[in-house]
Amino acid sequence: MTNKTFIIAEAGVNHNGDIQLAKALIDAAVAAGVDCVKFQTWKTELLVTQKAEMAQYQIENTKENISQFDMLKALELSYPDFVELKAYCEQRSIIFMSTPDETESATFLNGLQNQFKIGSGELTNLPFLAHIASFGKPVILSTGMSNLSEIELALEVLQQHGISLEMITVLHATTQYPTPMDEVNLSAMNTIKHAFPGIKVGYSDHTLGIEIPIAAVALGATIIEKHFTLDKHMIGPDHKASLEPPELKQMVNAIRNLEVALGNGQKIPSKSEIDNKRIVRKSIVAAKVIKKGAILTEDALTIMRPGTGLPPSRWNEVIGSAAKVDYAEGDLIQ
Repeated sequence: MTNKTFIIAEAGVNHNGDIQLAKALIDAAVAAGVDCVKFQTWKTELLVTQKAEMAQYQIENTKENISQFDMLKALELSYPDFVELKAYCEQRSIIFMSTPDETESATFLNGLQNQFKIGSGELTNLPFLAHIASFGKPVILSTGMSNLSEIELALEVLQQHGISLEMITVLHATTQYPTPMDEVNLSAMNTIKHAFPGIKVGYSDHTLGIEIPIAAVALGATIIEKHFTLDKHMIGPDHKASLEPPELKQMVNAIRNLEVALGNGQKIPSKSEIDNKRIVRKSIVAAKVIKKGAILTEDALTIMRPGTGLPPSRWNEVIGSAAKVDYAEGDLIQ
């Protein structure tokens, strides 16, 4: 059996700035059977300028054309909120994680979590990467909007500041919400794996539906991250590209089934096939009455089920030999 995929339910900002909604998202993640529920932590004043514009998908999904600052301020949770959410995750026996978007929040989160997710927007923020690396904890590095040379530089910075390749998982991603199927480029995940020997890879999914993360597991993803919401019709930047709780549970179940189905890679008969083999395979059979001592010729023999006698692979060995006993039509040749 393959190793278990680490499944992250990305609550992100789908709490809409409401801690009670955030707790409801934790409950939904637990019910779906994921390993981890993840949020995003920032102080708006440290993250974005007053005049920064929203992305087009954010305008479409929020149905507002306000500044990015105003949008993020409305979605911001406080540090005490995250302390409370961490405690709630412990109460519900699910791993808490949050992605920091600036260094102060990263330092705060270092006291709450044992690993760090770095979002695609920070891949080229080398001082930020160095700050995260200084904590000495495993890193999940998302790579939306990037190329291999940018990933290489990010990995170099993390390693220079004390994070080994074994502590890093690189997630392929496409930073568009939702991601069109023709922009997924899922094969790039294994391009990353081959480009950086020893690195673990995964996939952060922003497509609609669940088939792409399942396919990513089949291709070798060790981590799957997927946005989810309580209601994809809620107003907010990420709800539209998120799964609702029943879909999230369906995705988890499909991934767990796939992990079992991938097996150990050895090509041998399975336990159930061994019993079926004698029913489905065939044997060399007398096509007519054959007397003991008669020479077995092709016209005297045929191949039929069941597979409990001499296998057809020994046909050439049997032809021309002498019958050891009398055979009635349909008897298995011994």
